[in-house]
Amino acid sequence: MLWKCKDKKIEYGKKILIMGIVNVTPDSFSDGGDHFSVEDAVECALALEKDGADMIDIGAQSTRPGHIPVSDEEEWQRLEPVLTALKGKLSIPVSVDTYYPLVAEKALKSGVDIINDVSGVISKEMAEIVKKEGAGWIIMHNGPGTPEDIKAFFEKSVDECEKLGIDKEQLCLDMGIGFGKDYDENMTLLTNVCEYKMDGYPLLLGTSRKRVIGQGSNQENPKERIYGNIAADTAAVFGGVDIIRVHDVKNEKQGILMAQNMKGYVRL
Repeated sequence: MLWKCKDKKIEYGKKILIMGIVNVTPDSFSDGGDHFSVEDAVECALALEKDGADMIDIGAQSTRPGHIPVSDEEEWQRLEPVLTALKGKLSIPVSVDTYYPLVAEKALKSGVDIINDVSGVISKEMAEIVKKEGAGWIIMHNGPGTPEDIKAFFEKSVDECEKLGIDKEQLCLDMGIGFGKDYDENMTLLTNVCEYKMDGYPLLLGTSRKRVIGQGSNQENPKERIYGNIAADTAAVFGGVDIIRVHDVKNEKQGILMAQNMKGYVRL
């Protein structure tokens, strides 16, 4: 199965793909300020590729609970020098985490392949940009939700995209762990992936260092939640997730690979 992202066709379904996170922000919940300079962001992206990331996701605005939004212009001012410095240095697809059409359009024209949109809304303006550029579009559920709610949202979203003329192979779906959901909702989603996974669409999981992992593993320090994350990833792999978005590619890749190999031995 293929996910079309401009001139790149990302094969999914045979192995779990890993999306490495680069936050060019001063205030992200776990790594705010770590890669805020262009040099640090570039170094991080290259290291994640070396560690085995299949794609890189670059964000320039924190989406943690209680964050203060920045304007589209400020977000682009943070992103542009990083994208410019990375041009030609990565051999894997690049995603930008934004819900601003202006940022998405500029990023795609600067060589980005995927728009990771956490808005939870099928914006006609964003859809037109994605369609024009032939980019990959990650559509995320944002707000409270059960597996039934997530499935209904996914079905409605892909239907809207079809009506807007977007190729279904450009779409990727994300259940939005931690976005407006409480502990019970997050845990229910993590352990019941098979109930809302849709055939023909890659499913992305983003739990890395999030509060649900801290609560479930009794680990207050976000940077020390690797083992809790691997446990959550394992449950999601068995449920059928295709892409996992992580900060720590080197260590989590080992757990993800083991989970994938174990899944091959499950007796149906």
